Amino acid sequence: MSIYTTRLHLRSWQNKDIENLYKMHQDPRLLEFLPNPPDKKTIEDFIDCANRHLKTHGYTFWAVELLNNQALIGFIGLKFVAEKVPFAPATEISCRLQPEYWGKGYATEGARAALTFGFNECKLQEIVSATVPANLRGRRVMEKIGLEQDLKGDFHHPDLPKEHHLSQHVLYRKSKK
Repeated sequence: MSIYTTRLHLRSWQNKDIENLYKMHQDPRLLEFLPNPPDKKTIEDFIDCANRHLKTHGYTFWAVELLNNQALIGFIGLKFVAEKVPFAPATEISCRLQPEYWGKGYATEGARAALTFGFNECKLQEIVSATVPANLRGRRVMEKIGLEQDLKGDFHHPDLPKEHHLSQHVLYRKSKK
């Protein structure tokens, strides 16, 4: 299952993606809003989990390639969240691109395609997104694709101690029209 946009190909993950995704997560700019850099085993598990998720739900955090040169630039997609966070159960949209591809509209383009796919093909009724308040780039993408901040939805991420600088999260939502 693939999604194509004007400039992007959102596709399932392949073993050849492990090294590129691992290298991407070594960039300190990308790690600004992540508690720890993932090791290679965590990347392998992420890819396995994403591909299983696609088979189970019909959507996932897809690998994102540029159409013009097939370069892997990160991931964009949807994930069913069943537990832990206060807004669960829900389907969350997220994206993470290599910093050299920031500011070019790729995140917005891919996220719009994933959102449309979720509503139209998967018949989802609502899609959410969460991030730390300081992640202004991520929040702008959410707003550009039509998600609105749920002002009563702020929460502390359950995987982090409340005093951790990345614990506090803001929540965005969009319902199918």
